[in-house]
Amino acid sequence: MSLSTLALHVVLPVLTVAVLLAFVRLMRGPSLPDRIVALDLMATFGIGIMAVYSIATGQPVYLDVAIVVALLSFLGTVAFARYVEWSRR
Repeated sequence: MSLSTLALHVVLPVLTVAVLLAFVRLMRGPSLPDRIVALDLMATFGIGIMAVYSIATGQPVYLDVAIVVALLSFLGTVAFARYVEWSRR
């Protein structure tokens, strides 16, 4: 079993299930911070999916996209954290 086959048949479905579970937490989260963490987790899993897909297809351009998404996700998480901190004052 090669690395690309393992990535396509094992890792991608596991990451997809993880995204679905994080989406459930996003919808059912009892508080705003729970939902923010779930959204950040979904972005992280999306980055993982892009990285695995890049490995499986041999296309390094998806890694560049994953880096950009990671940066935007980080900035979004910081913005949400500032919003939560500001709203509690």
